[in-house]
Amino acid sequence: MSNLQLRIISGLVLAVVVLSLTWIGGVPFRLLAVLIAGAVFYEWTRMARHASVRRIELVPEAFMAVLLVALAFGVPAMNFLLLTLAGTAIVAGISFVRGLGQWDAAGLAYASLSGFALAYLRGADQAGLLAILFLFAVVWATDTLAYFVGRAVGGPKLAPAISPGKTWSGAIGGTVAGVVAGIVVAVLAGAGNVLLLGFAALLLSIVSQIGDLFESWVKRRHGAKDSSQLIPGHGGVMDRVDGLVVAALALYLIGSLAATPDTPALGLFGG
Repeated sequence: MSNLQLRIISGLVLAVVVLSLTWIGGVPFRLLAVLIAGAVFYEWTRMARHASVRRIELVPEAFMAVLLVALAFGVPAMNFLLLTLAGTAIVAGISFVRGLGQWDAAGLAYASLSGFALAYLRGADQAGLLAILFLFAVVWATDTLAYFVGRAVGGPKLAPAISPGKTWSGAIGGTVAGVVAGIVVAVLAGAGNVLLLGFAALLLSIVSQIGDLFESWVKRRHGAKDSSQLIPGHGGVMDRVDGLVVAALALYLIGSLAATPDTPALGLFGG
C-alpha cells in the first residue's frame, strides 16, 4: 500500500470517527477531547525534551493526568482553567529554578487548553453541535483551499523561515473559503446572527493558519519533520489539529463572552 493510499484510508477513518463522536456529543466527545489533549502533550514533550534533560521527574505528567481526569469528568470551566494555571505555574517555576527552559510548562498549557476548548464548546446540546460543526467547516475549508490555491497560484511565501510551502495566495484563498464555509453553516443552522458569525469565521480562519505556523515553528525549533507517527500516513495528532485547537480556543472565548464559560455555544447558536 502506497503512502498516499494509507493517508486517504486513515483520513477517512478519522473523519468518520470524529464526526460520529461530534454528533453523539456528551461523554464520548469529551473523551475524544481527552485523547487529543493527551496525544498533544505526549508529542510536544517528545519533541521538546532533549536527551540530556528528559523530564522534571514526573511533575508535568502528574499535572497532565489530573487535568485529563478533570476534563473527562467535566468539572466547571473556571475550575479547570484554574487547575491549568496552577499546574503551568508550578511546572514553570520548577523549570526556572533548574534552568531547564519552559517547554514543559508551555506544552502543559497548550495541550490542556486544546482539549478544554473542544470539550466545552461541544457540551451536550444542539448549540454545541452547531458550534463544533461551524468550527470544523471553517478550519477544514481553510486548510483545503489554502493548499490547493497555494499550489495553483503560488507567489510570495507566507513565512519561508517557518513553513516554506505556504504562500500568501494560499492564505488568502483559505481565508475566503473559511468565511464562506462558516456562513453556509450559519445559514443552514438558521442562526439569526449570520453577519457576526461571518466575522467570527474570518477570525477563526486567520487564527487557524497562525496555529498551523506555530506548530511548524515548534517542529523546526526541535528539528522534527512530524510531531510523531501516531496517525498512519499523516504523522502526529498535532500535525492534524494544530490549526483546529487554536481556532477552537478562539471560538470558545468568543462564545463565553456572549454566554458563560460553561455554555459558550449558547452565545453563538443559542437563539
